[in-house]
Amino acid sequence: MKKYLLILAVSFALLVMFLIFFNKASLGKRDLISPLPDFLNKKSNSQVSSLDLWLPFISDILPDSSESPEISAKSALVYDLTQDKVIYEKNPRQRLPMASLSKIMTAIVAIDNKRDDDRYAVYPENLVGENVMGLSEGEVMNLEELLLGVFMYSANDAAETLAANTLGREEFIKTMNNKARSLGLKDTNFTNPTGLEGDGKQYTTAYDLLVIARLAVSNYLQIVKASSTAEYHIPETTDHYAYDLYNQTNLITSYPGVKGLKDGYTPEAGLCLVTYLEYEGHKIIGIILGSENRREEMKALLDYSLKQQGIDPPPHS
Repeated sequence: MKKYLLILAVSFALLVMFLIFFNKASLGKRDLISPLPDFLNKKSNSQVSSLDLWLPFISDILPDSSESPEISAKSALVYDLTQDKVIYEKNPRQRLPMASLSKIMTAIVAIDNKRDDDRYAVYPENLVGENVMGLSEGEVMNLEELLLGVFMYSANDAAETLAANTLGREEFIKTMNNKARSLGLKDTNFTNPTGLEGDGKQYTTAYDLLVIARLAVSNYLQIVKASSTAEYHIPETTDHYAYDLYNQTNLITSYPGVKGLKDGYTPEAGLCLVTYLEYEGHKIIGIILGSENRREEMKALLDYSLKQQGIDPPPHS
């Protein structure tokens, strides 16, 4: 009898320990993506009535990590907007430099504060180097043309021209940070409109970029249009020269269903990429920070994300 009671007591103790462990594990998974503040349901400055951006707790168990791709990226996050769930995550809350991914917020602020006359003059101080459209001092462009430059060429001269003509450069950067704060993002900071390396105080996280990217694809059709354009001819006018633009970034010509958004690179940040996919009724955002091979790793993550939902990935190059 005593032996039987001892066995029963040990079995009960093991059951209690198992339940405690399982509960903690479940809570740990729920902490991956926490909901955003209630004020996200208020009206935004854009044309729609509600941001509708809150990211819910994960109520289900993430896919078996043994099946997920091995990537070099320091941080990554893949989110299905259609089903409101995380498909893949790696260090989503780690602060990292963002390079030209900052230009997504540059575009948002420029659109929110569009000039009434839609005329953006190019000043000498806007002609910063590296990735450029090739703008010249004295030219006057419109918002659509500059957005094409920002997303197709990651053009620093276009981003600086937007900032200078919209609010003035310093106020523009301040507004970028205020916009991030209004979205409840505490791990993002901008120091310029381009993403070029500076004082080391420009950073974000994959989680914060997911919120920014979801805002962009949900509320700003101009951004999706510009970032999904493969090539575009801007004819010469009395205000500016002609420009032939070719999208040099992302996977829009190699992975069916990709609609942009933005790539970035500096030696400090490594290879970074935000990709927006619409395929088989699903809208998916993928984010990679600090990668050694962003294109192939993003393809692998998109393939994996579709397979996890029972969808055969499209043939791609």
